[in-house]
Formats: sequence, C-alpha cells, structure tokens
Amino acid sequence: MRTEPLVLLSKRELEKMRHAGRTAAELLQHLEPMVKPGVSTLAINDAAERWTRSRGAKSAPLGYKGFPKSICTSVNEVVCHGIPNAKQILRQGDIINIDVTPLVDGYHGDTSKTFFVGKPSPVAQKLVEVTEECLRRGIAAVKPGARTGDIGAAIQEYAESQGFSVVRNFAGHGVHRVFHTEPEILHFGKRGTGKKLRAGMVFTIEPMINEGTWEVDILDDGWTAVTQDRKLSAQFEHTLAVTDSGVEILTLL
Repeated sequence: MRTEPLVLLSKRELEKMRHAGRTAAELLQHLEPMVKPGVSTLAINDAAERWTRSRGAKSAPLGYKGFPKSICTSVNEVVCHGIPNAKQILRQGDIINIDVTPLVDGYHGDTSKTFFVGKPSPVAQKLVEVTEECLRRGIAAVKPGARTGDIGAAIQEYAESQGFSVVRNFAGHGVHRVFHTEPEILHFGKRGTGKKLRAGMVFTIEPMINEGTWEVDILDDGWTAVTQDRKLSAQFEHTLAVTDSGVEILTLL
C-alpha cells in the first residue's frame, strides 16, 4: 500500500496542507450537531458531501480503492472504515467515530473524532477520554530527531495502563498530495525504534483503542473492521507536521 517515497514538504506545500487541514476540522465541526439519536449515518455522509462540494473541495474517500461513500462512520464495535448507510440509525448511548478527508487544491486534510450519541455509558466515556489522551500523548512525542517508535510507545503505554488495548492492524500514515504514503506510524512499539522524524514530514496519528481485545475482523463488505469480541472501539486522528522545533497540528480549527 505504501510504496511512495518519503517526502519532506516545502513551505508552500505546508501552507496548502494547513488549508486542507482547517477545512477538515471545519467539516467535523459542521457535522457534530447531527450526532444525535434518530439520525442515520447516511444522512451524516450526505451532509458531509454537500458541505465539501460547496467549498469547492472533493471527498477523498469517495471511490478510493472502491470505497462507496464520502466519509467513514464507525459506530460502537466498529474500529474503522464503517460505511454510512440509511438503515444504521444512531441510538442513545452509541459512540461514533466520524473520519473525514476533504481534498482541497490537491492536498488531503485527514482527521477524525469519536462523538457520544446522548449520554454515554461509564465504560464508553472512559474509553473515549483515554483514546483522546492517547492521541495527545502521541503528538507530544513528535519532534525532529525522535523516532516513530516513540509515538507508538507513548500511546501503547497509556492505553494499556488504563486497561484498554491498541489495534495493531491499522496505522497512521504520511499524507499530502497522496492520501496514504510513508511514513507508517504504528500506535504501539518501543522507544528509540523506527524511522527518525525530520522537519517537513507530514503524517497522521490516529490511534484506535479497544475496550477488550485489540484483534479485529473485517466484514464481508471488505471494508468494515470490527472488534473480534464486539466490544467498543474509539479513535481520534489529527494530521501533523514536524517542524524545526517540534510539531504543528494541521487539523485544528
């Protein structure tokens, strides 16, 4: 999948990525009020597509390797790549990860967030809070000269200390003009291992944290990944640039 060479972005390219990243953050903000009981995941998808087109952008997931929709909507035990559909109606107590990637002027802004549908159960609330903290700790490990393993170790150590597990089947990835490229960012690992980080690298960190086992199954649609034990999964994602002095989060409002 990741056969592209490692690219260091120029100042002009980073500005393009900032614009794409802000657009992605604004899209998630636009969709958030729709996350409530009685709304279908297809309705959220269609709203995302309309908003994206109205900004002169494209939905990168639509048609990507055959993916049929504009965003991913991963509810409860779905780890990632959930396909929006009209029959999937959000219910009180659900959690849903919405993953968006608008393509703006040739550059990808990739971000996701897990939302509560109404009032969450205690375990759902803890899982989502821990997952967001895992992302924060992964980002805090990013600086020139650090290694990709430092990111994974920071995430794994915290998730497991809280009694949860880290999905190993999917990873963060380089992103710019290309949707998925080098470097691969594992969300588990050992400090001091992996690729060395350099200013100009841009990639996602997107930990998927599970209530139970880290192992997943892929459903018959070829896309939807679910926890093997059908317990809850949560995810948060930002696109980041390594700077001369540390890190810049590109998918913030």
